[in-house]
Amino acid sequence: MKFGIIYNTGFLGADPSRIIAVARHAEDCGFGSFHLPEHIALYPGATLGPHPVAPDMPIADPLSTLSFVAAATRQILLGTAVLLLPYHHPVVLAKELATIDVLSGGRMRLLTVGLGSLPGEAEAAGVDFATRGRRADEAIDVLRLLWAGGADGVSFEGEFFSFGSLTSFPKPLGTATLPVHVGGASRAAARRAGRRGDGYFPGGVLSAAERASQVELMRETAREAGRDPAALEYTRWGSMGMSAADVEDLAGHGVTRVVVPAASPDLDEQLGEMSAFAARVGLA
Repeated sequence: MKFGIIYNTGFLGADPSRIIAVARHAEDCGFGSFHLPEHIALYPGATLGPHPVAPDMPIADPLSTLSFVAAATRQILLGTAVLLLPYHHPVVLAKELATIDVLSGGRMRLLTVGLGSLPGEAEAAGVDFATRGRRADEAIDVLRLLWAGGADGVSFEGEFFSFGSLTSFPKPLGTATLPVHVGGASRAAARRAGRRGDGYFPGGVLSAAERASQVELMRETAREAGRDPAALEYTRWGSMGMSAADVEDLAGHGVTRVVVPAASPDLDEQLGEMSAFAARVGLA
């Protein structure tokens, strides 16, 4: 089992010293990855499910922050949970992600993408909310095409993105393409993970039966697409209070990575929670 930390700047603050303290302590405790969420814009009245979102929540840009974290750490992998892919142009994003990967020594390896659930955010980005699933599918294809393409250039003709003989350098460090995990809480997200993803990170409030059904749908879709379902990772949210037995139970359901959030807004308490979690589940 692999373990990651998610640092939500919206709830924990975007103070640089705090972010670095948590990232370095996570690395020292043996956590394998450091994740950040994304919202590109908020507005009064926005809600995530039944929960209102404060319009002044300071959610830092995840890619800029991950670059900052990379410079202050040595080996922890960098991830998003989730990057709102429909609101990024994939040609620009391919360059950004490959650059972070090169500068971090090959650590931008846990990109998880989602669609976003705030219509006003889509409108702010100039995206038709109803098209964001198709747009995300196309963007994943464009990212991989550009990363794998050579000096002769690659071409793409799609519903949302089109270009001819385009090159994108630098390339990801030592690999043809970066992994792209799919996050979401719908059967469409599970199918997207099976067809295009390197793993699935189901979120939202799902029953155990629905979550299991979605994971099986991911694997079934992968088989139908001629892909190896066993090669796809399965990430789950965890909690700082979970036990070693809880971890074993998740592993028994095929989970390969657990990402946990801090439970306390106090920095010292956060670091203590992380140390206790690492000792409890046997991190090195």
